[in-house]
Amino acid sequence: MLATAFLLWLLVVGAGLVKMWAYAQAPGPAAHASATWPLATRLVRDTHRPTLLVFAHPQCPCSRATIGELALLMTRAQNRVTAYVVFYRPLEAEAGWEQTDLWRSAAAIPGVHVARDDNGAEAAVFDAATSGQTLLYDAGGRLIFSGGITGARGHSGDNAGRSALTALLNGGRSVTSRTSVFGCLLGTRTE
Repeated sequence: MLATAFLLWLLVVGAGLVKMWAYAQAPGPAAHASATWPLATRLVRDTHRPTLLVFAHPQCPCSRATIGELALLMTRAQNRVTAYVVFYRPLEAEAGWEQTDLWRSAAAIPGVHVARDDNGAEAAVFDAATSGQTLLYDAGGRLIFSGGITGARGHSGDNAGRSALTALLNGGRSVTSRTSVFGCLLGTRTE
């Protein structure tokens, strides 16, 4: 009887781990952003160097890894990019709802501007639906990268998105211009 209980327990734990792993590896919807900088945005594109946009949900635990990866990226691409982290904020949210530890962490990264995105208006302009969606436009306004900068949901470490952006921002080329995006859906109110 004890062996049967142990086997049952082992199966339940194993099934739980498989489900957690599948969730971590499941990307969110990727943006189908405009191939050129959209005129409808209120964000200002830098005409002298690339402009990097990261769309984030301020209460998405998965996005901590994205902000960490952005900090590494900005260290490696010093003064070669203008960067924004655009934080979703529902219209009905109380004042300051979006100014979480993620907001403060992003604002502390040298060279990063944070912006509030009321009701996801900017995310809609760029077709961003998942927290962590990252877009890189060159100085001429052409989209050269779209995807995420983590390898899985909430996981930091070497990944194709950060590697591609590092190469592009350091004057090189990248064979990767699209990666999967891992994070919470923008437009949801998680608390």
